[in-house]
Amino acid sequence: MRKPFLAATVATTLLLAGCGSGSSSSGEVRLRMIESLTSPERTKLIKTLIADFEKANPGVTVELVSPPLDSADQKITQILQTKKDLDVLEVRDHTAKSFSNNGWLAELPTTEWPGWSDLTELAQKKAVEVGGKAYLIPYGFYQRTLFYRTDYGMAQPPTTWEELYEAGKKMTSGDRFGYSFRGGKGGADYAVMMISAYNGEALNPEKSFYLKDKRTIFSTPEAAQAMELYVKIFKEASPPDSVSWGYPEMVQGFTSGVTGMLIQDPEVIKTVEDSGVTAWSTAPIPKGPTGYAFQPVGYAGWGATSFTKHPKEAVKLVQFLSEAKQSIAFAKGNSLIPISKQAQNDPQFSQGAWKAYLQAQQDPKQVITIRPVDYPGWSQFLVDSDRDVQALITGKKTVADVLKSWDAFWTDQAKKVS
Repeated sequence: MRKPFLAATVATTLLLAGCGSGSSSSGEVRLRMIESLTSPERTKLIKTLIADFEKANPGVTVELVSPPLDSADQKITQILQTKKDLDVLEVRDHTAKSFSNNGWLAELPTTEWPGWSDLTELAQKKAVEVGGKAYLIPYGFYQRTLFYRTDYGMAQPPTTWEELYEAGKKMTSGDRFGYSFRGGKGGADYAVMMISAYNGEALNPEKSFYLKDKRTIFSTPEAAQAMELYVKIFKEASPPDSVSWGYPEMVQGFTSGVTGMLIQDPEVIKTVEDSGVTAWSTAPIPKGPTGYAFQPVGYAGWGATSFTKHPKEAVKLVQFLSEAKQSIAFAKGNSLIPISKQAQNDPQFSQGAWKAYLQAQQDPKQVITIRPVDYPGWSQFLVDSDRDVQALITGKKTVADVLKSWDAFWTDQAKKVS
């Protein structure tokens, strides 16, 4: 079952015979595993799952390394560069390509592994998103939904961006506002989400910054229409302070009652529940004028290093964590969209606040896209576009200025990968 994996790693393993986690004199296998999105509760849960793995696999022990969140990916990269003392690691959607390009990740079994057939279609697709090979098994997904306060006079949630704007204006009065706007880091992602929705069926989901006719999504009249509304939502339905809001502030704005609507990932469900707010619900993200909504999904997963001295056991740990029982427990503990088909029968993921995610998955016009992370300028665009959004909502740039810049940038990027 694992012959391709073993063949791929044997040469490296022989070269690094003196490295890795090693075995004790008694023959016990010791694996070293590192996480990235570290938090105390999450680490506690992972250790519980590891303990279950150790019970099921006598003679194998696992050491979990939990670096501080802010420096975790840097720490993982430093360890990978040494090609020593690491067997299993957390691989994120934005690190998978660089890790695999550097030869640090082993290719994992797919159809040869019995658990593969239990993975959802999305999980299988994302597992092989980089280079068509499974360098990780996702452990869950982050997908945005609309959170709204039902005690703010909203009988039904908005289904379009125009409706969100109108509902937000009605809510805005005094110290209360309609919408938790993200004007700080990551804010441009919401502008892109609106532009995508307004381009509708013309957008190419596989290359989400481009249309099917190969022009950029920023080149159209629909893009300008979306951005004009984006600015109006900020100016007429959002707190002035949200000009610099990031993730914590926009969530706090919603749970504290300052705002009545929020678009965020499922991890916010637990935050809202713990805040004591009772009159709230969720709905799929708003659509554009032609009835389409587009968004990428964020994800991360578990992978094995190409230089592990214990490839069999390392892969076994990744597979164990990815099986239905363990993956569903992990998804519940971290408010993630689960990877197992069996989760569809679990009340937590089919009722209440989670129901909106199921509704979105069943709607063919709620489309999952692929971010253009393979393009050389992706990282730079993340920085530049956030700065452009700040300039736009503060009146230092016009919609035309921003769209012209983004269109030129991605037109140039297309030439670099063609």
